[in-house]
Amino acid sequence: MIEVVQAGSGEAGAQLRLRPPRALTASQFRALFAGLAGAMWLAAGLGWLAGNVFAPAFALLHSAGVALALRWLWRSGERGEEIAIGPSAVEVRRGAEAVFSAHPHWVRMRVEGDDGRVTLSSSGRRVEVGAFLGPAERSQLARCLKEFLAAATEGDGRNR
Repeated sequence: MIEVVQAGSGEAGAQLRLRPPRALTASQFRALFAGLAGAMWLAAGLGWLAGNVFAPAFALLHSAGVALALRWLWRSGERGEEIAIGPSAVEVRRGAEAVFSAHPHWVRMRVEGDDGRVTLSSSGRRVEVGAFLGPAERSQLARCLKEFLAAATEGDGRNR
């Protein structure tokens, strides 16, 4: 998901917030876990009634494994990137860490490969942005970056 945040009044530039798309909400993830665990415990109960004494232990391990997998999946959806484009700097942040920073006049945006990977480069440094986005969202990201980079370099009074 791409969220465009315009700078406040009196400030030049823009900010893009990129987040991976999520198919389910938090309550839907909990309902999914409840459904999967419930089905497992039903099968384990039937197995126990049929004489399999290890079925409840397997159901407990299975439920814990499913809970950990769904938790990991939910946490991986929380990652994201922020791209701030202003007249004096282009900065890419992942979490609290700045992974790329350069003057917008020297930043080059490229779309590479068949899958449309978007990269920003300057002075020998290169960073891929939006790797977790789908192809349509990456092309939208490329259009936004091109527009904002052109506006940022226009605003500094120099020609490209």
